[in-house]
Amino acid sequence: MKKFNFRKVLDGLTASSPGGSGGGGGAGGGSAHPGGTAGAAGTPREEIQETLTSDYFQICKTVRHGFPYLPTALAFDPVQKILAIGTRTGAIRILGRPGVDCYCQHENGAAVLQLQFLINEGALVSACADDTLHLWNLRQKRPAILHSLKFNRERITYCHLPFQSKWLYVGTERGNTHIVNIESFILSGYVIMWNKAIELSTKTHPGPVVHLSDSPRDEGKLLIGYENGTVVFWDLRSKRADLRAYYDEAIHSVAWHHEGKQFMCSHSDGSLTLWNLKSPNRPFQTTIPHGKIQRDGKKPESCKPILKVEYKTCKNSEPFVIFSGGLSYDKACRRPSLTIMHGKAITVLEMDHPIVDFLTLCETPYPNEFQEPYAVVVLLEKDLIVVDLTQSNFPIFENPYPIDIHESPVTCTEYFADCPPDLIPVLYSVGAKHKKQGYSNKEWPISGGAWNLGAQTYPEIIITGHADGSVKFWDASAITLQMLYKLKTSKVFEKQKSGEGKATAEIVEEDPFAVQMMYWCPESRIFCVAGVSAYVVVYRFSKHEVNTEIASLEVRLQYEVEDIITPEPEIIPQFPDPSSQLPSLKSLSGSTNTVAGEGMMKDSIPCLSVKTRPVRMPPGYQADLVIQLVWVDGEPPQQITSLAVNSAYGLVAFGNCNGLAVVDFMQKTVLLSMGTLELYGSSDPYQRQPRSPRKSKQFAAGLTELSDSPVSLELERCKSPTSENRENSFSRSRSSSVSSIDRDSKEAITALYFMESFARKNDSAVSSCLWVGTGLGMVLILSLNLPASDDLRQSEPVMVSPSGTVLTLKGAVLTFACLDCTGTLIHPPYEVWRDPHSADDGEKTRKRKLVMHSPSSSQDMGDHQFAVICSEKQAKVFSLPSQTCLYVHNITETSFLLQADVVTLCNSVCLACFCANGHIMTLSLPSLRPLLDINYLPVTDMRIARTFCFSNEGQALYLSSPTEIQRLTYSQEMCDNLQDMLGDLFTPVETPEAQNRGFLKGLFGGSGQAFDREELFGEATAGKASRSLAQHIPGSGGIEGVRGAAGGVIGDLTRARIALDERGQKLGELDERTASMMASAEAFSKHAHEVMLKYKDKKWYQF
Repeated sequence: MKKFNFRKVLDGLTASSPGGSGGGGGAGGGSAHPGGTAGAAGTPREEIQETLTSDYFQICKTVRHGFPYLPTALAFDPVQKILAIGTRTGAIRILGRPGVDCYCQHENGAAVLQLQFLINEGALVSACADDTLHLWNLRQKRPAILHSLKFNRERITYCHLPFQSKWLYVGTERGNTHIVNIESFILSGYVIMWNKAIELSTKTHPGPVVHLSDSPRDEGKLLIGYENGTVVFWDLRSKRADLRAYYDEAIHSVAWHHEGKQFMCSHSDGSLTLWNLKSPNRPFQTTIPHGKIQRDGKKPESCKPILKVEYKTCKNSEPFVIFSGGLSYDKACRRPSLTIMHGKAITVLEMDHPIVDFLTLCETPYPNEFQEPYAVVVLLEKDLIVVDLTQSNFPIFENPYPIDIHESPVTCTEYFADCPPDLIPVLYSVGAKHKKQGYSNKEWPISGGAWNLGAQTYPEIIITGHADGSVKFWDASAITLQMLYKLKTSKVFEKQKSGEGKATAEIVEEDPFAVQMMYWCPESRIFCVAGVSAYVVVYRFSKHEVNTEIASLEVRLQYEVEDIITPEPEIIPQFPDPSSQLPSLKSLSGSTNTVAGEGMMKDSIPCLSVKTRPVRMPPGYQADLVIQLVWVDGEPPQQITSLAVNSAYGLVAFGNCNGLAVVDFMQKTVLLSMGTLELYGSSDPYQRQPRSPRKSKQFAAGLTELSDSPVSLELERCKSPTSENRENSFSRSRSSSVSSIDRDSKEAITALYFMESFARKNDSAVSSCLWVGTGLGMVLILSLNLPASDDLRQSEPVMVSPSGTVLTLKGAVLTFACLDCTGTLIHPPYEVWRDPHSADDGEKTRKRKLVMHSPSSSQDMGDHQFAVICSEKQAKVFSLPSQTCLYVHNITETSFLLQADVVTLCNSVCLACFCANGHIMTLSLPSLRPLLDINYLPVTDMRIARTFCFSNEGQALYLSSPTEIQRLTYSQEMCDNLQDMLGDLFTPVETPEAQNRGFLKGLFGGSGQAFDREELFGEATAGKASRSLAQHIPGSGGIEGVRGAAGGVIGDLTRARIALDERGQKLGELDERTASMMASAEAFSKHAHEVMLKYKDKKWYQF
């Protein structure tokens, strides 16, 4: 592909670009600080040897986790034991044992109507809403389409592939049945037309084909179910109907008894009819399982349609009849349910979501044997459950897949690759105690495929924040996903009384506890959450249960000069929980007006009430401090836009569009709460005057917006979405020129970073600092004066003061990082974790162990650092303490960055950026050379913008749908190794032998075994189908599988293997063609000989 060469060109360009002193050097040029030479830092360009080049980068999707979004179809291979789920967006997910989870996509995105495995063949047929059939090859780790067949004149409604057959029956909306050869994917000339199947005397069309299946007793007989209630038993050999059955209710599904003498139909009136082939005039049994029996002996009242029925026999017990739907109409609020009838016992299993489809798993793949069902897989709209049929109470199996990511909508994500290895077992040990009871004790039945750990060994953790206030920690190592621990942040607050506050419309109506931001320090295990109702909760980790009161603070943040607020000890009177009202998660942006309480001004009231009584906290994360922003003069508190915590300093900082607050969570005091303007002091470049807050009761929209923008979002639309629907597009632009600053706008705090750094130009040593970035591209450094010794830390006050340093960039600041003079990333200081509630007294009293310089070499880092700052428009690298801008790179002019992070890769460091126009870029550090720029992911909705995050070692993720996490890599090495890490969908398994049917049964039980489909449907006998009926499209045949491995040796080998396969396939086709030509020649000569014999003795006048 071209992009490889393109990257080389980029490298060449940047290598040859002038590296001199003018224009800030580096690729991109155009520095805001012309002449920014490296004088003060002593020409670091020559000192630092950057190791990353464009060869280290390549983008590919790795794995998709979660529940398939909008599922439509279900299939199971009973020999391979793998499950396939199709969706409305054209995706297919194939699941086997934990770790075997494959995602593939139909390119045109047409909904999947039906899936059929070629049992134990490593292939799958999908029928889509665009009337195309596709054959997928599952014998490679990334399945690909081998053939497609597009129907032009008819709509596909139902498909059936008999076990061990290569002929697929396809029913259509017109009522016709076509037959497709699975090997060549070409239509047979054999067609069962609807008007031939029904009786000539029938005046109406029978409707679409809703069912096709061959008789378990005789493969030469096909049962065709039509929507209007007609069932036809078609003899394929004699090409006529053996029998026809009529019922006056529409048919939804049909199921055979394994002996092939009876079949059952489910109908639209909630009835089940059982038919005997010997007496097809009427059903010999009709039941309405959930219908009330009328007193006067009339037929039971009709119920809701039974959408599907399965009829499964057992050798040693009564048969199972399992169906979905069919409940009585009078139970309007009743939940969707699955009914299991076993003998006289009827069990109704109520579901949390509507049933899409279900399948009964049986011991045998042969339809003519006792089925021995052992489980039912039920696909719901938002869940997948498997019911154990072998136990009388029908327990469900514990699901090993991470399909509950969306239990509550995901509002934010964090990704930590290469985190401390002890965290996963520790989190699992506290999370395992919450395991539910009552699951089946059997092994999970979907156990197919093979998976190994692969070469990647570092631990990975993903954290998801949710709309209900819950936070989930997931083990994401080696491209799997397993839930470790769940934290409910709403537990620190009093429950809201229903209806309270509705009258005054001041509450965040939908999700007052929604998690907006998270900050985690894996080394110290400090975890911090910012919620949508303008609060921050600081959590510490403990292995011990504790019963304690929750400390809380209140902070006033407004856009004018304010005294430092110290928390008052008295309890604030109970109030209807007021808050800025948040638009629902569907809306994109805009503001909502709040109405003040009748006749009273809200002031100094938080949005939620923290629990005041002692609270039992189980082992795990325990709330240490709750900080709430309060109403100010009738204005609701604004949502938090940035958050940072530092365990070594014992400080948490957060900001919004009004200003910044810094809190000491060790002493539980507010150190600073200032409007953004006051932070500048006399160094405000715009010379604005502090002023009173506006009285317009307006606040930024929340989780659904890109970020709480201080400037009105009037900007250009992203280039990719064309829809006029506001839900699917967003736009904005920013400029830091004075003229464009809306006079009434506020300057939001958009980025915060605690660091040991040089706060001022003439500093000779590093000190504790807080870097503050704003929505107008301003960077301020605050000095932190911490007590000199650990003993005084609990008693002496911490001082926070502006340093006077102001740096500028274009656009809102997104991220900070510091490199030492060798170009190594410096980790912010942290406290080594210790258990705050340890039973060991020595543990409690021992000194805090602080790691101030990490890596330790940065302690002797000489006299300078590099500060890396990235805004939504550009990146800059400054030398400290001189504050010289060494490098600048203008990342985008027409769009803006959504996410930027300084990450480690291959023992080096780079800046990774994700742009709203869909580009993923990486820049070298410190020189900001472009290494990768690929237009990869069009931002079609806000979910991608809100949840995209980068991590170390070339890992990234985003929410691809409301229920699924898509992981990707931007590392060439991982792309090369991906094939080894993915699971195998197909493993060689012996097909079980058919049971010995016995001599007499074979003799009298129908001529099933002698039936030759090839003879009947092949071209020699049936001829060719009309060309205009369907069009054959050859598939990519596995080239998709190569893409993941493109560039490496694996790619070359795979391509070679596919070329061989294709060659073999072509030779096979040639053989087949030759054989068919020979057969047709033979048929022709035979026919000619017959004609000759017929007319041999006739005279010319007898013709």
